[in-house]
Amino acid sequence: MGIQRLKVVLAEGKGYDIRVGAGVLAGLGGHLREVTRSAGASPAAAAPAAAEAATEVVAEAATKAVVITDSNVGPLYLDAVRASLSEAGFEAFDLTIPAGEGSKNLAVATELWEALALLGIGRGDLVVGLGGGVVCDLAGFVASTYMRGIACALVPTSLLAMVDASIGGKTAVNLAGGKNLVGTFRQPVYVAVDIEALATLPAAEWENGFAELAKSALVDGGGFYRWLVENAVGLCAHDEAVVQQAIVQALTFKARVVASDELEAGPRECLNYGHTFAHALEALSGYTLSHGRAVAEGMRFAARLGTEAATVMGELVNEQDGLIVSLGIEPVRESYGADELFQQLYADKKVRGGELRFVFVCEPGEWEVAAVDPDLVKIYLIYWEQAKVAATAAAAAAAAAE
Repeated sequence: MGIQRLKVVLAEGKGYDIRVGAGVLAGLGGHLREVTRSAGASPAAAAPAAAEAATEVVAEAATKAVVITDSNVGPLYLDAVRASLSEAGFEAFDLTIPAGEGSKNLAVATELWEALALLGIGRGDLVVGLGGGVVCDLAGFVASTYMRGIACALVPTSLLAMVDASIGGKTAVNLAGGKNLVGTFRQPVYVAVDIEALATLPAAEWENGFAELAKSALVDGGGFYRWLVENAVGLCAHDEAVVQQAIVQALTFKARVVASDELEAGPRECLNYGHTFAHALEALSGYTLSHGRAVAEGMRFAARLGTEAATVMGELVNEQDGLIVSLGIEPVRESYGADELFQQLYADKKVRGGELRFVFVCEPGEWEVAAVDPDLVKIYLIYWEQAKVAATAAAAAAAAAE
């Protein structure tokens, strides 16, 4: 299918490139060298000689690149990334964190800040996040806060990170009180999506990515939604052309949303569909529940709640359920109490003025955000808890009968 180039266009003509395809990693160092050089040539009013001088200063300053990766991804791709950076003239370093959501916290961020200082990383240098959503969020957060902000490029290696965490500029760490409660908005300077990295992706990680694809397609509607419904089988079979097209469509959708609302002041809220309930589930599970499965459960919950709290029709509930099943996303098996879920929902950063707010997809491509009566939320949390208890009992009875 070849390498496809996309661009996130932001205010005042700013933006960054995304390259998607097999073998993108090989050109990483060269593309990052181009990015660091072009960064100094932006002032349109400067004379050509002055612009050229500025370019040389930035090119000379960006001598170091630090790859932040995790213990799962590093052994697979770190050598190739460092080699590409070295070939492009960067002095390459690497920092490895333990894999998993447990590393996305201020303690690990502090260790990374200290390491950057020890390596002598300056404001003109570069952080490269190599890994899944945790690494992309954490590397972006560390880069955006170290020396009040240095450049960060992202190399997502999971489907979830490729279609979601790698673009948009949201960076964050978790607190005991909830997910992503401390973070910044800072866009990456470049994103390299090499679909060959998916060859080593565990089955559970595919499920994570499929959930985000379903969310994006439902919110976007139109051709993307119809395409995903029609190509669910090929996607589940990991057909390379289908997977690349799914990534491109999801990134195109998200880039358009981010361009219209970079700091989530309005329309960008649509990207939170399913996430309010999902973040509560993840926190109560101690972040052992996968993000994708939690998001799919959050979408199911929001659709059912929306039949009373918004204008969601029963047809959408069934249609969405069918899409989620076709993508092989298993329902959450664990049951959590309605009261503890309710308390956790209020820890979500999308609560405003004490109001619980949910994103609802009323039909594919049509969405709204609404504050919901807490009593109604409690009722649907009780419905959810009862359904999980009943499903667990039925599974136990079926196992005993075998």
